[in-house]
Amino acid sequence: QVQLVESGGGLVQAGGSLRISCAASGRTFSNYAVGWFRQAPGKEREFAAGITRSGAGTGYADSVRGRFTISRDNINNTVYLQMDSLKPEDTAVYYCAASARLTWYGTRRDSYDYWGQGTQVTVSS
Repeated sequence: QVQLVESGGGLVQAGGSLRISCAASGRTFSNYAVGWFRQAPGKEREFAAGITRSGAGTGYADSVRGRFTISRDNINNTVYLQMDSLKPEDTAVYYCAASARLTWYGTRRDSYDYWGQGTQVTVSS
């Protein structure tokens, strides 16, 4: 199995940028597709971005497309989420998730088997 640890969250003003990271340990990280999900207070956890095992394929929720960029470094076993033009509605706990079952990336929570503990991102207006 793989262990995931998110970092880099914090407080940022609207319009600002933040990069959060997901560090993996355990099995060969390049065997796992990875997704970023987020959960705002009182709301369900939702898909934000996903990346395939090699990094060749990426996908985004409509709400973040054009502002967020997902990438990965399989040598250093890390996935990044670069978040630009942040809005107050981006405030949430951000979770990374990994799956060895996916041949692409998935947008459903049940497609992923391993989850990190989350990192808080707060965007002030």
